[in-house]
Amino acid sequence: MDHSVDLALLAGCGLLLVAVLAVRLSSRTGVPALLVYLGIGLAVGEAGLGVRFEDYALTGELGLVALAVILAEGGLTTRWEHVRPALPLAVTLSTLGVLVSVCVVGGVLMLVLGTSLRTAVLLGAAVASTDAAAVFAVLRRLPLKARVRSVLEAESGLNDAPTVVLVTLASSSSWGTTTGWEVAGLVLYELAVGLAVGLAVGWVGRSTLGRLALPSAGLYPLATVALVLLSFGAAGSLHASGFLAVYVCGVVVGSARLPHRRAVLGFATSLALLAELGLFVLLGLLASPARLLDAVPTALLVGAVALLLARPLAVLVSMTPFGVPWREQAFLAWAGLRGAVPIVLATVPVTAGVPGGTDVLDAVFVLVVVYTLVQAPTLPFVGRLLGVVEDLEARDLEVESAPLEQVRADLLQVQVRPGSHLHGVYVDELRLPKGAVLSLVVRAGEGMVPTPETRLERGDQLLVVATTESRAAAEDRLRAVSRDGKLARWYRHP
Repeated sequence: MDHSVDLALLAGCGLLLVAVLAVRLSSRTGVPALLVYLGIGLAVGEAGLGVRFEDYALTGELGLVALAVILAEGGLTTRWEHVRPALPLAVTLSTLGVLVSVCVVGGVLMLVLGTSLRTAVLLGAAVASTDAAAVFAVLRRLPLKARVRSVLEAESGLNDAPTVVLVTLASSSSWGTTTGWEVAGLVLYELAVGLAVGLAVGWVGRSTLGRLALPSAGLYPLATVALVLLSFGAAGSLHASGFLAVYVCGVVVGSARLPHRRAVLGFATSLALLAELGLFVLLGLLASPARLLDAVPTALLVGAVALLLARPLAVLVSMTPFGVPWREQAFLAWAGLRGAVPIVLATVPVTAGVPGGTDVLDAVFVLVVVYTLVQAPTLPFVGRLLGVVEDLEARDLEVESAPLEQVRADLLQVQVRPGSHLHGVYVDELRLPKGAVLSLVVRAGEGMVPTPETRLERGDQLLVVATTESRAAAEDRLRAVSRDGKLARWYRHP
């Protein structure tokens, strides 16, 4: 009897449990979880248990899919109203900043090491992109000021697109015959069409997901994530930027009033964790420790130039025209985290058979490990030193909703968090719009039907029933009171 399936299931479940424990270890010690995943891959690989894996093409393809899942989760957890004010800064840093970084890193490599222009561009482009998984992981536990947080969120979701174009072009047979104008046109096409696809699929999602009455609540997360990932495939079929499409689609859909929002985001986060785990274990398997030692000098040079010269200069050129204070610029320069994206991009020249492609991959692998060890643990300290970390983060009110299709109503679930100004407000002071009513308060595990004199307390769970027409106004009112208290803006009831 063949027990290969049983062994594969045993290994897969074991890795999942290790991933969960690694996340807990990371949150307690500050050691990035990706290092644990890479360590697992190295331990199982040729230098450990002896598993030999050298399929660069498969790794690159699976890596792109995994990055799409991670970007989908990042987009779904990013609110449009939060990122909109910082969008011009993020777009500039994701385009002009990437160009500056590639030029600086590539120029230093050509001057100091005498590398070819092709290799210089490959290394410069690979390390120019910040990693969405690493950035989102940091933002979950570090309460940054709104503008800094928004720039990092949007940049990590947007700057993969131009770097993918540069690496793909430098790895192709048309390298050396393509003019600068053709490169600019290709980049512009991929970004424009990717943006259009993301907006179009996102608009469809906003228009349909909130109106569906699916037979099971568990189907909403599946439908939402599948729709967002659909934009990645649609953009790819048009030879456009799937990364940009999936992130933009995620932002558009995630900013809508989704049914069972908390379940949707929880599913997307878990799926991204699984993608991150599989990706980094695969990358660890792909690495050869014997070759990595030879790549250390080049990796240290590239890392030092990127961290101390290229990234700060890219931030300076991109942020200064917008009047961003130097403290925020300094933190943005230090927060250019690298992770899976540079390693996945570095597999492209190896797959294409570019001379020296393996050396590029090894250098990028070492660089990512060093970057992660140096940057990630120091970000909280640097943030507080520069004054960009909030002592008490003002969190938005989370409202979970479920459609009641037959009665044309919605059930809203709200939790009174410690920092919410809902604490101390009497029910009659909520002034909910006509068609909405607070029907139940759950306190200390016990439910009670509230009266106008019932006073809300921290930790309360509120159930609000609202007609379809009044739902938006009810949510807006609850959010306003949570942020500003009972004297928040008045609503004129019909």
